[in-house]
Amino acid sequence: MQGYQNLPIDIQTSKLLDWLVDRRHCNLKWQSSVLQIRGKINTAIQDMPENEEIKTLLAGSYIHYFHCLRIVEILKGTEATSKNIFGRYSSQRMKDWQEIVSLYEKDNAYLAEVASLLVRNVSYEIPSLKKQLSKSQQLQQEFSRKEVECQNGAAIMREKFHSSCKQYGITGDNVKRELLALVKDLPSTLGEVGKETCSLSEAIELYAAFGEFVCDWSSEPALPLLRHTQCRGNTTVYEWRTGSPPSLVERPSVEEEGVPATEDSIDWGTLGSDGDSASDGIDYGIAVADGGVDWGISLEPGALEADAGDIDWGEEAASPVEIEVVEMGTNCPEGVARGEDALTLLENPATRNQFIDELMELEVFLTQRLCEMGEEGDVLSMSQFQLAPTVIQSQTRDKVLGVLSLVKGLIERLTSVRMQHLFMIQASPRYVDRVTELLRQKLKQADILVLKQQAMVERRQEALREQGQLEPRIDLLVQRTKELQKQIESDISQRYNNRPVNLMGVTI
Repeated sequence: MQGYQNLPIDIQTSKLLDWLVDRRHCNLKWQSSVLQIRGKINTAIQDMPENEEIKTLLAGSYIHYFHCLRIVEILKGTEATSKNIFGRYSSQRMKDWQEIVSLYEKDNAYLAEVASLLVRNVSYEIPSLKKQLSKSQQLQQEFSRKEVECQNGAAIMREKFHSSCKQYGITGDNVKRELLALVKDLPSTLGEVGKETCSLSEAIELYAAFGEFVCDWSSEPALPLLRHTQCRGNTTVYEWRTGSPPSLVERPSVEEEGVPATEDSIDWGTLGSDGDSASDGIDYGIAVADGGVDWGISLEPGALEADAGDIDWGEEAASPVEIEVVEMGTNCPEGVARGEDALTLLENPATRNQFIDELMELEVFLTQRLCEMGEEGDVLSMSQFQLAPTVIQSQTRDKVLGVLSLVKGLIERLTSVRMQHLFMIQASPRYVDRVTELLRQKLKQADILVLKQQAMVERRQEALREQGQLEPRIDLLVQRTKELQKQIESDISQRYNNRPVNLMGVTI
């Protein structure tokens, strides 16, 4: 019998309320009794004495039977003056709370309520708050990651902006003004390229002599544009075409887009608004006779049987069309460079492309010649070039290598990305607006990413504040739930001769 008293009573927490009802510790209609008690509690808490412990009990928690017992114990001290000689209290506060306790103890309604409260805390309230806390922590990590991504993205876009500005050769403080300033310096840059072509005279002569010696190539001069630039520099197209410098240069002006005509700018006239005044004085070639219009159509019999041969189609009288082909530049006075003729050789796209082509042609020749000079150690090669001109025999590998580096440098200067953009800006000023807008878009994207980064910081701070609010709530709820678990276990144990009671499945 003594061993039976020590056997523990294990109760599954989720089945606690059913366990109490099945063993008739509680009534099935306990909820209606508790509803009446809750109304009395709401009325009683309106008139409470100033006590810190009572404030703690009433703050942030669901008031149940065990709280009411503690409130009665506190009121015994605060309402001691209202106790009469029979041991009863005349204080209305004490009467209200003693009535609430007696109603709770009727049919053990308090036990069903605290059991339901424990199940709700363990199964729903605490897991829900912990889920919100976990979500808040996950959002903080997500916002931190996005914050770093936005920061890196903004840095990348700014780096692209500065890289593009460096590619254009500008600082980026005022993109449009700096690009237009670069175009103003373009003629001097092209003039320097034309002056550097003077150093290619020996290479040009070597290429021409080699072609004549090997291929008997003497029908037309080699590299004509390079020869011209080497002798005269970056001249106008007119001088290249005619051989003499112009007396007057009229550079083409950039035409702005015309403003489309609007309805307000169209003069429709009166169009007969004045009656017959609009048609006065105008002969439309219509003869009116006898009140009718003479259309030139005869309705006499036999008029429709006219011979088709009487129709004059005008084929014999047609004169032949003469097309005159006018050579470029001949429609302006002699000695005047106008239009494309007024541009320099390196400004005109056609002559500039020819100039680059000839440089590349010379580069390929020098590269091949440099490769051949490295293999001319045999007797056959030496005997082959014994009859070559002096300009070919006097060349050394170092000379060819130096000229080749100069040619590559000129090609690089003319075909660089910066120079190509400058040529496009010079050809179309609207291209400046497109480039400026493209560069500004990169800065705008960087600014947008910075704003997103700030938004991520604010949302992360908001999630952090939410976490700070949830953690105390969870800690308080866990503490109250553990206390409630011990109180329920003690109450049930008293009903079974103080046998140990274990509520299973309480994982908080």
